[in-house]
Amino acid sequence: MTALKSLSSRQLQWFRIIVFVLAALPFLRLIYAVYVDALGANPLEFITRNTGDWALYFLCISLAVTPLRKLLEWHWLIRLRRMLGLYAFFYATLHFLTFLWFDHFFDVSDMWRDVVKRPFITVGFVAFVLLIPLAMTSNQWMIRQLGGKQWQLLHRLVYLIAPLGVLHYFWMKAGKNLLLQPLLFAALISLLLGLRLYWRFQSGIKR
Repeated sequence: MTALKSLSSRQLQWFRIIVFVLAALPFLRLIYAVYVDALGANPLEFITRNTGDWALYFLCISLAVTPLRKLLEWHWLIRLRRMLGLYAFFYATLHFLTFLWFDHFFDVSDMWRDVVKRPFITVGFVAFVLLIPLAMTSNQWMIRQLGGKQWQLLHRLVYLIAPLGVLHYFWMKAGKNLLLQPLLFAALISLLLGLRLYWRFQSGIKR
């Protein structure tokens, strides 16, 4: 564990490549499943569930970077957070496109009626829309354009996006009485956000 406290530039580069490849594996697995016709009896449900799950996984992983960096003193982890956040957006985009394409065949008006009609879709749609500006500003050029403070303020939207994503997942699963996974996600997000509040509170006391 101590050896991981400090990585050379070369080691970090290899680490980034490994993380990039591992993060792409769920998508490659999905492509392979489509190719070999291994999506099961309900392909639409399989793709929707798979992409939605991985969007939440990567959202949680990206939120876990700061607590892990503080607790383990692995400061290089911060260099992976942007990639992990973009993968969360990537899988969320696939999740949304599955909904728009296979459920509504790119009929935006029909999709919008569904968004307004069903609360769990409304919440998921809002979470996805809020992810878009975060993905669009995840580069050095936008940081310079916005300024560090404005950029940080914008990216705090993730603290709203994560609970909305869990609520979307909870409402979807509640209709099928499958609450274990949503509750685990809710507990994890609560822990990750709770740690941030605790550290901010402690920082305020010290001042």
